[in-house]
Amino acid sequence: MKKRNIALVVLIAVIAMIGAACSSSDDSGGGDFKVAIVAPSASNDLAFTQSMVDAANKLKDDGVIGEVAVTDGTFVVDDAAVAIRDYASQGYDLVIAHGSQYGGSLQEIAPDFPDVSFAWGTSADTFGLPNVYSYEAASDQGGRVMGLMAAALSKSDNVGIVGPIEVGDAKLYVDGFKAGVLAGKPGATVNVNYIDSFSDVALASEAAQSLIGAGADVLTGTAQMVVGAVGVAKTEGVLWFGTQANQTSLAPDIVVASQVYHWEHMLEEMVKNVKDGTLGGELYKITFANDGLVIEYNDGYDLPADVKKIGDDAVQVFKDQG
Repeated sequence: MKKRNIALVVLIAVIAMIGAACSSSDDSGGGDFKVAIVAPSASNDLAFTQSMVDAANKLKDDGVIGEVAVTDGTFVVDDAAVAIRDYASQGYDLVIAHGSQYGGSLQEIAPDFPDVSFAWGTSADTFGLPNVYSYEAASDQGGRVMGLMAAALSKSDNVGIVGPIEVGDAKLYVDGFKAGVLAGKPGATVNVNYIDSFSDVALASEAAQSLIGAGADVLTGTAQMVVGAVGVAKTEGVLWFGTQANQTSLAPDIVVASQVYHWEHMLEEMVKNVKDGTLGGELYKITFANDGLVIEYNDGYDLPADVKKIGDDAVQVFKDQG
């Protein structure tokens, strides 16, 4: 009788342990869900790549994702294609090709792995494939907001923009910023210098010097090459507005604010859809209204209250528009 009671106690304990383990897995929601990111620049670039890596790691910390793998620095598209195919072959649940230049590769690779979900951006094209998501940022919204503030802060009525390649969220941001400046000061000068590269720091530095030489006292730019432009702005005492990630740490004295991409909201919905069996075929866009875009101010910069109000009011307009 005593042996039977002991056996019963052991059985109950085992069942309880199994139940607790299952409950823990269910509570986390992440389980074994694996996400891979293939990106063109460094994971800590304070720009495009870091914005997505930070988002995925946040979801991992929150238990939404079980594993995050990153292959960065794949400026060469063929290298990125190898990494994308490799992750798909390893059975990752979601492979993110974080760069508009990777679209052609994804279009070829995704059909070979019908049970793997892929995502790429910034773009609004899924190629009609059932296992491909696409995503983009309404970066023109933040561009306009900060352009309005730049116009208010500029004493020379001359603003410069260092652009990379005239595509995707980069072009949207540049166009939005220029429109914001001219809406704030219709007579202002806005010079745009596209350097035809996302990564050439030296060219970005030269472009910034040229814009400052032409009279700009406020600068902005987009993509990972802007570290060069920010360095010049810091040396010359010219104000800077950042985008994609918070760039305050690059130059705390002259960075006014940054439009920050918060992909985690979109990514969480995407992961949920994949778990529910929808592997692709949908488009996502981050905006102020869905909290995918956020203006993060530099607390170390003494921004006049009336200028901050200009920015806050402009953000609210976009939020109200939905």
